[in-house]
Amino acid sequence: MFFSEIKSNYNEDISILIKPDNHPWNYICECGDASNLTVKEIQNTNAIFISHTHIDHFVNFDAIIRHQIGTQRRILICGPKNIAKQVQNRIKSYTWNLIEKDAIIYEIREMISDNEIHIYEIEPPVWELKKTSIKHNNILFEENNFIVTGILLNHKTPSLSYKFKEKDTLKINLKNSNFKGGKWVNDLKNAFLKKEETVAINIEGKNYESKDLFHLLHTQEGDSIGVIMDHAANFENHSKIKKHFFQSNKIYIECFYKNEDKEYAHLNYHSYSEKSGEIMNASKINEAIPVHFSRKYNEQQIEEIISEFKTVFKN
Repeated sequence: MFFSEIKSNYNEDISILIKPDNHPWNYICECGDASNLTVKEIQNTNAIFISHTHIDHFVNFDAIIRHQIGTQRRILICGPKNIAKQVQNRIKSYTWNLIEKDAIIYEIREMISDNEIHIYEIEPPVWELKKTSIKHNNILFEENNFIVTGILLNHKTPSLSYKFKEKDTLKINLKNSNFKGGKWVNDLKNAFLKKEETVAINIEGKNYESKDLFHLLHTQEGDSIGVIMDHAANFENHSKIKKHFFQSNKIYIECFYKNEDKEYAHLNYHSYSEKSGEIMNASKINEAIPVHFSRKYNEQQIEEIISEFKTVFKN
């Protein structure tokens, strides 16, 4: 299960914090102003996910690394093409003569296309960018129990959207088994996963064929959460969103403009309230949250955007 929180206020540039259940680390999506993002949350962050480097999505990057350097950890940064060089440029604009080599290592994963990721490393005090490998898939990050995948959307520049997907787990209904838990549970799960129907499962001194106990098992689908930032509200982008995020549990999606300002949305390759709601409906999202509103709007107008979105999106 994923816990998430918007760390920026209405009048600030967007930043979202994601934390998996029973997991030691946080994950930051977007480096907006985020006055509600604490130093401790930053220091406990394992990876940073950036959609693109327009200033409203990258402005707080310096403050984030300010609190991470010295933690002596490897931290991941993900983003679209050229993010590695842009990270290096931001870092090298400062003087680092008092920083030791082992203060931190940043691993940067740059999505070149929907099926190609270039991986770099950068560390103090020289901050030389070293290309280490290339991957041919869309998996940007992987932990024991979840993965993060990405797709590139058109915002007149590539804009990277992210999906956190918890791996499915095999569960057993002990209540209906009339047995106590024990080693046999793992034996049964292993037999099920290997499709071995005649394995002897020993329960309290008696053997049962595995197939006779399979009815006690069920697959619990893993949680999923997505972050879809700046994108043109067009057919190509919507087709990719629907394919990648279909039936996801929870999505944060940009609603930069009101419906009445959709011409600005088309001109600036942004989405607006109605279209964001429509693609969330089409993608059969369980819970969709409109975020990232134009700063030209006041709080009342932002509430109107949210209302317009909710009129279209039915969760």
